[in-house]
Amino acid sequence: MTTQMAREDELMDDLLRFLRARNEEDNHAYAYVAHTFGSEALLDSHLPMLDLIDRLARDFKTMDATDLRIPGLAYTLRVLVQSYAEHPGYREEWRPEVSKQTEP
Repeated sequence: MTTQMAREDELMDDLLRFLRARNEEDNHAYAYVAHTFGSEALLDSHLPMLDLIDRLARDFKTMDATDLRIPGLAYTLRVLVQSYAEHPGYREEWRPEVSKQTEP
């Protein structure tokens, strides 16, 4: 494995840990709201979305290195983690790279 590939793997491991920790915090916040105000308070919550994001993170972690979906899923996770950009633990290097397309 090249140094660049190892660095990218480490970067994604850190991103996944950060994303899953934020999802866990959000889930705890939703649980507090449900306990305090009743489950009706969560009718329009983003709780199902948090579960789906966590599933993507788990899927990414267990994918075979040759899986052709890895680059797309890595990009998706980089986009999703931007929702926590204001968190002190967020790292700018997690932002997805902007492709340089030529204009027609």
